[in-house]
Amino acid sequence: MEQISNTSNVVFVLLGAIMVLAMHAGFAFLEVGTVRKKNQVNALVKILTDFGVSAIAYFFIGYTVAYGVNFFSSAEVLAQKSGYEMVKFFFLLTFAAAIPAIISGGIAERAKFHPQSVATFLLVGFVYPFFEGIAWNDNFGIQPWLEAAFGAKFHDFAGSVVVHAVGGWIALPAVLLLGARRGRYTKDGNVAAHPPSNIPFLALGAWILTVGWFGFNVMSAQTLDKVSGLVALNSLMAMVGGTLAAMVLGKNDPGFIHNGPLAGLVAVCAGSDLMHPIGALVTGLIAGVLFVQLFTITQNRWKIDDVLGVWPLHGLCGAWGGIAAGIFGAKALGGIGGISIVSQLIGTAGGIVVAAAGGTIVYGALKSIVGIRLDAEEEFDGADLTIHKITATPDRETHW
Repeated sequence: MEQISNTSNVVFVLLGAIMVLAMHAGFAFLEVGTVRKKNQVNALVKILTDFGVSAIAYFFIGYTVAYGVNFFSSAEVLAQKSGYEMVKFFFLLTFAAAIPAIISGGIAERAKFHPQSVATFLLVGFVYPFFEGIAWNDNFGIQPWLEAAFGAKFHDFAGSVVVHAVGGWIALPAVLLLGARRGRYTKDGNVAAHPPSNIPFLALGAWILTVGWFGFNVMSAQTLDKVSGLVALNSLMAMVGGTLAAMVLGKNDPGFIHNGPLAGLVAVCAGSDLMHPIGALVTGLIAGVLFVQLFTITQNRWKIDDVLGVWPLHGLCGAWGGIAAGIFGAKALGGIGGISIVSQLIGTAGGIVVAAAGGTIVYGALKSIVGIRLDAEEEFDGADLTIHKITATPDRETHW
């Protein structure tokens, strides 16, 4: 029976890892469809390359920082329990690699390629696992302290704060340090529109992410005996809430509509195992409103050129998710309980501080040492030709 349990858990977590790995194709196509045509190849290459760099950083450094576990044992030892610890690493790696995938959308169209790879290594090797270990492995005694002081630990079942808010708040200083794309904002205060280059690709990316998210959330149970259909239904309701809110506030704009479900899913990650489905619906509705409103404000009023809106989508909706778990997870609002709103506020704030500080240090250092931005001519030509020496559709640009 123990062998059956081990193999069942391996298959369960492996399926989750594969689903979240597939989400990285969603990140890629969401960016491909949003950026201008001269930067589409770069979007695809960045996501895949960053995953490779993330795997190396997390395998050799990050996983040890977070969980105190390393892989410097014989294969015989690693294969124990049917290799469950190996697929668990694979699953958590796909979460870690979401950090540079999130950042990629914010810094698109003007970031240098190799400095971003260095940033990915540092963020996945040190910054992200530092907070991951605090939230999910009780490092530094912060979680036990929250439990003793406020009756419950900081609860983040599937990473609203640990993954999404951290990714979004790392991206914000990166975007600010890079500056806006040339020509995005005029000297007289006007905003030059850069509409999405390919709505079908954008929609494809959103759908891949949405489907994969059910692996992201449901398989966060990490063992088959802890799986809950409540997580699946809550994810669905939050997705629907985010979509409908974005449709109404975004006035049928396809970019908003296809990011709406992502906003809802980001927000429900933390409390998806505790909330009543109606609470999850409300969480998603508020996330959809938050994304549309703050995307518009950051782009048009604050002149922050966050290309895919990763700070409002992941940073703010992720932070809202951490707080929402404390609200709608309470028994008074139909939740399962066992949660503290104070712990949720402290944990969420802690994630924001670690992410913003880490992002500022990493990108600030790279900017001062090697530079992180393409020059004016390179940006005008586009990252595809400048970095990769080919465009997305080269057959259309030749004359033979």
